[in-house]
Formats: sequence, C-alpha cells, structure tokens
Amino acid sequence: MANNVDDSSDAQYTIKEGDCVVLKRGDVFKAAQIQKNRKVIFEKQWFFLDNAVGELYGTAFEVVSGGTLQPKKPKLTESITEVKEAGIDNRNIVDDGRSQKLTRDDIEALKGQGLKGQDIVQQLVENSSSFRDKTEFAQEKYIKKKKKKYENTVTILKPSTRILAQMYHGREPGKICHLRYDSLAQMLTLGNIHAGSKVIVFETCAGLVLGAVMERMGGQGSVIQMYPGGGPVRGATDSFGFPEHFLRTLHHFPLCHTHALLAGRLSLDAPEPDAPPLGRSLESGDTDPAPQGTEETEMERETEEREKRREDKAQERKMKNEEKRKRLSDAAALLQPRNADGLVIASRLHPCPVLLPLLQFMAPSRPFVVYSQYREPLIECYTKLREQGGAINLRLSETWLRHYQVLPNRTHPVLLMSGGGGYILSGTTVTANPPKPTPHRESRSPPQNPTPPDPRPTPHRVQRSPPPNGSN
Repeated sequence: MANNVDDSSDAQYTIKEGDCVVLKRGDVFKAAQIQKNRKVIFEKQWFFLDNAVGELYGTAFEVVSGGTLQPKKPKLTESITEVKEAGIDNRNIVDDGRSQKLTRDDIEALKGQGLKGQDIVQQLVENSSSFRDKTEFAQEKYIKKKKKKYENTVTILKPSTRILAQMYHGREPGKICHLRYDSLAQMLTLGNIHAGSKVIVFETCAGLVLGAVMERMGGQGSVIQMYPGGGPVRGATDSFGFPEHFLRTLHHFPLCHTHALLAGRLSLDAPEPDAPPLGRSLESGDTDPAPQGTEETEMERETEEREKRREDKAQERKMKNEEKRKRLSDAAALLQPRNADGLVIASRLHPCPVLLPLLQFMAPSRPFVVYSQYREPLIECYTKLREQGGAINLRLSETWLRHYQVLPNRTHPVLLMSGGGGYILSGTTVTANPPKPTPHRESRSPPQNPTPPDPRPTPHRVQRSPPPNGSN
C-alpha cells in the first residue's frame, strides 16, 4: 500500500506529455505545453521539450547543441574561480571597456567549440584585468551577471497561481489589469474561497483570477464565470492545466442576461438565426446548359457531396446550439436560488454596474471582494453600497509590496519595485430591510360648526399627602 501511495505522489510531480508547464530562466517565465518535436523559443533561444518527459518538476535543464535538453547535474562547488584576491574598494576601477581581453568574436568562437556557459564565464573572469581589483561583493555580482547572460539553463516548473501571476505581471501586466500576486492572494482570502462553495467570478484578467479561484477550491464546489461580450476568455486558466473533474465544476453565464434572470424573464428557447445557404450560385443551373454524359454524372456527385456537407454543418451547428443552451440553463439553475457563497470581481470595466446586480445572487452573511487598478471607481461603489444598504464591514484598502535582498552584510530593500498593486473593496452581504410603509391618515373634512375653545383654564387636580399619624 505504501509503495502505491509513493508511486501516485511521484506521478503527480512527474512531467508527462501534454502537461502545461512554466519555463523559468532567472526572473523570466513563459507558459508552454509538453509536445514532442515541437520547437519552443524562449529568451531568444530555441529548443525541444522531448527529453523533459519523465523528469520531476523543478528540474534544471541545460540546452546543448541541437536544441536538446539535458538535466543539469548538481555540483558541490558553485564557485567559478578559486581567486582569493580582492580589492578594498572600487574607486580606482575605470569602466572604459578595455579591461576585457576577449572580444565578441572570441566569445562566439568559444560557443562554436561547444563550451558550456560555465566555461565561458570562467574564461571571461580569467581574461578580465580588473576582476582582481574588485571587492568581494563586486566579484560575486560580476559572476552572477555573466552567468545570467551565458549559461543556457532552463527550469521547468509546475503551474501555480503565484508563478502565473508573476509571469503575467512581468511580461504583460496590462492583460491582468496590473494585478500583482500579493493583491490576488488578498482577494482569495477576503473572498473566503474554499472547497465546496459556490462562487461567482467576473474578471477581465485573461482568466488568471478564475484559475486562482478554481485552484483554491480544488475541484469541489461550483464556479460561475460571468462574462461580457460573445464568450468567456480563459487564456490563463488553460495554462493551469486543470484535470477534467476541475473543468466540470466551471460554468459560465453572459452578463447581458443578468437583469432578465433577476426579473424572471430569461428565455432559453429563443431560436437561433439560421445561416444563409451555402453555394447557392453554384447550384443554380438554370442559365447553364445541362451537362451530358460523364460531366452530368460528376456534377450530380459533386452536388450530392455538397448537400451532405451542408447537412453535416447544419447538424453540427444545431448540436453546438443545444450544448450552449444546456450550459446556459445549468448556470441559470445555479444562480436562481440566489445562495452564492462568494463574489469576486476584477475588471478594467467600471465595477459599480456589475457589482450591484450580482450582489442579489448572494446569500446573506457572505463575503465579496472587488479589485480595481484605480481608487475612484471603488469609492463610488462604496458610497452606493452605504446608501442602499445590504452590505456591512465595507473596507477599501491599497496593497503594497517591496522585496528585500537578504545577503550577508548586504541586506537592504530592492531598489526597483512595483509602483502600485491596485485597490481592493471588500464587505459582507446582509439582508436589506425593506422601507417601512408610512401610515396613511384618513383625511376628514372639518366640521361645519366647530366648537369654540373654552376660554377658562382647565383645573389641575392637586394630590395631597396623607396627614401624619395622630392628627384628625
């Protein structure tokens, strides 16, 4: 039994053909899929991922000649050179470009001889006239810089929310509304995303937030994706490589039908527009003379094949429409009870017209979270929620993150940092009390002969204290 458990755990962390992976070199990431004989271009270098099948995730590979990946063997010593000499400071070092004896042609010749990146870095260190005059810290920084440039090392990682968030934020932050991974983590926490819950997600972040919610739920529960436009966008969601039982928990519903569903006027039996007939001009043979002999037989055969293809396309289109209508019906059935456990919104659109209708699908005492790159749209949402009620514990916060370099005698904040991580509005739904009806007083006509008020003052009864004991 123990061996079976170990085998299943190893298979979970083993790279297989068809898996979605993330390639890493330094601080640069790229999503890819393991396919045989498929060329992958990463950081101006091409290679094949065939040899990665069967290795464990997190393995570092070295790109050898012919674009082949070879697992990099761990080495006990990481030092490039055994140089023990180091300068006191760098004040006398002049960066004039003449300290390096090797030229670009020499480096290309070394590459042509098949030298690995570590050997090239070693040659650069030995042929640098100013390397021994640098301080120990400057020497380490120089070696690290040259390693990053000349070593052909690629690490294959298993996709996760943090890795994909770093990848998108580093390469294409505009696609995910500049959503940083620490802001995404706060959204998952404030939204109380957990397994077995029913969560509504509306996002325009290429499917990154949707994939993060699905990963946190672990394939248990229901996720309803509300989407604008013609269809849902799930580019980043596909990069997670979720198994089939994860995808069965995912539903989608168009945002344009939200008001009709709330009003109970949603119709799923609307007829689909018929496509125009294909090949009408090819079939009209009234003006052409009738073919004879073999040509007539070939024309009839072509006509039959064309008719058959048209019927197949019509049947395929009908099946797609039925499948689309069924998915829409399933999503509507999940939304109609209005008992969703969470709501997550992250969009470049104005969140207020989206947030207010979607809150009606949530059960009371459930959390919701809204992300925006800017503060002003969330302030408007905050004001409207305070005015109309139905939400408590409203909180508008800004995320902030800064990396630190932690090294011996060199611990300090990293000079370059992200300017902002966006803003998050969070709260909890409650049952809004309906306004109490104002009592209507009957309007009575004044009497014709009203009684005049009595001018005499009304006598007040004075209450006297009882007499003391013994008195008459």
